Amino acid sequence: MADSVATSGQGTSSGLGPASAVALTLLGVGAATAIYGTMIERRAFRLRRVESRILPPGSAPLRVLHLSDFHVAPWQRKKQEFVRGLAALQPDLVIGTGDNLGHVDAVPTVARMLEPFEGIPSVHVYGSNDYLGPVLKNPFTYFGSSAHVAKTAPRLDTESLTAHFNRLGWTPLNNMAAVLEVAGRRIRFFGVNDPHIDGDDFAAAGEALREASDGEDWDLTIALAHAPYQRVLSGLVDLGADAIFAGHTHGGQVCVPGYGALVTNCDIPRRQVKGLSEWTSRGRTAALHVSAGLGTSIYAPVRFACPPEATLLTFLPRVS
Repeated sequence: MADSVATSGQGTSSGLGPASAVALTLLGVGAATAIYGTMIERRAFRLRRVESRILPPGSAPLRVLHLSDFHVAPWQRKKQEFVRGLAALQPDLVIGTGDNLGHVDAVPTVARMLEPFEGIPSVHVYGSNDYLGPVLKNPFTYFGSSAHVAKTAPRLDTESLTAHFNRLGWTPLNNMAAVLEVAGRRIRFFGVNDPHIDGDDFAAAGEALREASDGEDWDLTIALAHAPYQRVLSGLVDLGADAIFAGHTHGGQVCVPGYGALVTNCDIPRRQVKGLSEWTSRGRTAALHVSAGLGTSIYAPVRFACPPEATLLTFLPRVS
């Protein structure tokens, strides 16, 4: 009996208590999640395909490739090759919604990455990371109303980036507008510079839109903004947008399965942090597509339950 009691006592003293076992389990799960998010999911690039019926009855489909938030660095080869390969989709239109640069030396990288899209009708706006480089910041600041750009961020070579976009034939829409021929139809485009750094100028965008529209007929009006703040989305709808494209949110970047994004980095409702939805203002409604984007900051290289993505959005005719 004494031997039995002694053996039992030795087993209890050498084993883990319930609290310790739970703590070790949580630590292991946390480590596995971190490894997955930094090493696997953030490099698991994918193409999302969605459809929206906003064209007049009888219209031919319009295939739009939405690219956003590359945050590319020169060494990120897999991301570069994924983007280059998307040209094989032969979209009718390419839309870029900014934050192309993820490193001070990334301008030539972006130029090479987008070379295959030369000759395809394309429009774009800039995000803050086309002007200012990434900096290390406290991730918990994103749980505020929005995380603002650090004043110490390095200046990027935006002038050279713009020159490369111009050589590719991409039309800039930073507080500007244009009417372009796309797949046999005339489309009116306008956009604003990044609202996240207070670059949006609706007076300039509205005037440019009126000038571009003067004497022109169009079949569709598409608007662009990098950061989808509510006031910006409403302003774009009020100016006549039928469809709006934005990025910036990274889809939340780190999401909880079954719950979704924890943050949006702006004031858009969490349920609209990525994907296709609608936005209504003053009785008008526009289709809204917010890209989850293809990158992350080099100082926050993690994604979880929110893979990096590009989107092929096909506009279809309304059902009469």
